[in-house]
Amino acid sequence: MKNCISILALLFLTNFIAAQNTTLDSNVIDLWPYKVPGATEKKQDPLFSKDTTNNVKRISVVTNPRITIFKPEKSKKNGASIIISPGGGYHILAIDLEGFEIAKWLAKKGYTAIVLEYRVPQNYDGALMDLQRALRIVKSNAEKWQLDSSKIGVLGFSAGASLSARLSTNYNNSLYPKIDEIDSLSAKPAFAVLIYPAFLDEGPNDSLTTELKLDKETPPMFIFATSDDPFANSALVMASSLRNNKTPVELHLYPDGGHGYGLRNGNVAAEKWPLLVEEWLASFL
Repeated sequence: MKNCISILALLFLTNFIAAQNTTLDSNVIDLWPYKVPGATEKKQDPLFSKDTTNNVKRISVVTNPRITIFKPEKSKKNGASIIISPGGGYHILAIDLEGFEIAKWLAKKGYTAIVLEYRVPQNYDGALMDLQRALRIVKSNAEKWQLDSSKIGVLGFSAGASLSARLSTNYNNSLYPKIDEIDSLSAKPAFAVLIYPAFLDEGPNDSLTTELKLDKETPPMFIFATSDDPFANSALVMASSLRNNKTPVELHLYPDGGHGYGLRNGNVAAEKWPLLVEEWLASFL
């Protein structure tokens, strides 16, 4: 009987260790090991919306911000990495359309792609804390993940593009107390890609949003939008402000495409921007 119990205990322990190792080897990393700064809610798994309009999976609540890492094949790996911020008006995250699908495309091109699940709904400050922390975590793992720490950039869609622009102009603004040595690292990205950005023209008379402070250290940016996008002025205002600041910027404004297309087939804008971004990144990196 004792031998039977011992065997069962050994099997339980083996399975437990295996489960723990699976977790440790996972491509998902929680951003905050303890309490999420500024949060009052208990950490939970992301809550998905019942709304799947246009075959889009939407996360409606994030209380435990995290990143999911997509690694390229070793033969294609170029050493650069890109943190992807899905859009959703700071209300939801279009997690597949503007997150996982984008990461898989980038990984095929040789980039280590990282999808950020930042706090929603309506957690404007928390979202920026999450992106700052995510970039610092990637930098802290650069050697381990065989990345070039000088080639870590951000890419965002709609509100996620707003978030990427906010990071690129607020990287020196400490929004949360330092919790470990990771937070000693700079939160400045090497570059930013803004795809159909929103909320960048909320300054006086539709000028640059006052939160966005450009200086000589502002990283280069690529911006893509369409003229029939209701948020198109964001792209124009941001590009003009960067030009006036003498920050390298590439702007593309196509006539048709609307808003919120990701890179899915059937939309001309969705077919254009990936090619342009790929070319820009190749010349920049």
